[in-house]
Amino acid sequence: MPSPSRHRRLPRLLPLLPWLLLVFLLPGGAGVHAAEPRPFDARYHLEVDGWPNATIEHRLSRDGSQWLSDMRADITLAQGRERSRFLAGEAVRSLHYASGYSLLGVGKRYTLDQDALARLPDRQAALFELSRRATARQCAAPCRLRYLDHRGRETLVEYRLLPRAALSLPAGEFEAVRVEVIEPDEPDRRLRFSFHPGVPGLLLAMEYHRDGERRSRLALTELALPPR
Repeated sequence: MPSPSRHRRLPRLLPLLPWLLLVFLLPGGAGVHAAEPRPFDARYHLEVDGWPNATIEHRLSRDGSQWLSDMRADITLAQGRERSRFLAGEAVRSLHYASGYSLLGVGKRYTLDQDALARLPDRQAALFELSRRATARQCAAPCRLRYLDHRGRETLVEYRLLPRAALSLPAGEFEAVRVEVIEPDEPDRRLRFSFHPGVPGLLLAMEYHRDGERRSRLALTELALPPR
């Protein structure tokens, strides 16, 4: 049974669990190549220090001209989920965002409507756009990002592009586009994302480092890509 202090931390953790506190979107700009979106179904294994291992599922699907991103996390005694609806042109434009968590039958839900998202996007749309821009390598480090978190609060972060690397994962062998993200107010916290170079929004792996130590990691275990 998790300790009371871990119970208190969980409401903060679960709405952010899929990306461990940070998912970011580069603001729209001219001259960035917009990779063609593709639907996918992905499953991941997540290890977090001090918590049971978790399974995360991420589906990107198309609904007419719009795209739907649906992510779910499941750990012992708790579940978390977030969904986003967005348009994917030269820049991503969020239309609706919803997230929630539950712990022992108690939880909370959050939503952002189109009006709230008119100026900045939500973080599920962010995952899609960040991967496209990382693949295009249009920014010299450090790049500055702004997005809305699950409560609709504006957040500023920085990221830098890392060299591509070959990854051997349970789901197969991949060449990965890599990005490191840092919060200016929390320079001891770093997230390293590895994206698929040809499927926007598809995360291959992730590591979270704090105080120079790796505190969690995520790896792709299953992947389904419908034929083009």
